[in-house]
Amino acid sequence: MGELRIHSVLVTGANRGIGLGLVRYFLGMPNPPKWVFAACRDPKGQRAQELQNLASKHPNLVIIPLEVTDPASIKAAAARVGEHLGGSGLNLLINNAGIVKPNSLDNETLEDMTQVYTTNTVGPLLLGQAFLPLLKKAAQGSPSSALSCSKAAIINMSSSGGSIEDPYLLDQAHVVSYRCSKAALNMLTKCQSLGYRQHGVLCVALHPGWVQTDMGASAGHTPPVTVDASVGGMLKVLSSLSEKDTGTFLDWEGKVVPW
Repeated sequence: MGELRIHSVLVTGANRGIGLGLVRYFLGMPNPPKWVFAACRDPKGQRAQELQNLASKHPNLVIIPLEVTDPASIKAAAARVGEHLGGSGLNLLINNAGIVKPNSLDNETLEDMTQVYTTNTVGPLLLGQAFLPLLKKAAQGSPSSALSCSKAAIINMSSSGGSIEDPYLLDQAHVVSYRCSKAALNMLTKCQSLGYRQHGVLCVALHPGWVQTDMGASAGHTPPVTVDASVGGMLKVLSSLSEKDTGTFLDWEGKVVPW
């Protein structure tokens, strides 16, 4: 397994849960990135207090305002990140922001389906488009010709709940809109992997496990995986990804998840 050596990373939905855990991990690496961009909707709000505390101690942490359902906000975030990076590119884009609406099949609504799909699927599409120039720049500046997360990569935070072949915990949580959005995100990842390969960008869908976060506990059960275990596992997986993995759907332990 290789070592993850990156100059820059951006994590969306970074103010709590898995996103905050990822930011903490990057900051604590033996060789931390020069830039860790933590994106969230309200950087100055109470829900971003932990991020603010981290930023006061780590000059390489930059908090970026971002609403993933707003194209103008995405464009502004890409411009701000580009300003900080100067002439260098962005190595790693982690599309982690997501929402869930605990509806059953019988009470699912147009409004909830639309909101969840826009956040969980359309957001990562638009972010990939907006940050592609910076990802391409990182890939062009890399000494390696092979795909890797140390070069340039998009990681889409998916869920085994979006697996059509094996819909995880369907008996305990229908969350129809969430499952549909993640199944669609998996297809988006495949499309991105085929479209962006020529630019040197690796694209992978990653299932973080059923994690002990506000979202993870929304179904009324206690998830089995801690944030630290999930994040630590995922970062090991990221450090080992290579050409053969682009376009795949893996879990936090590196196992292939059925589509």
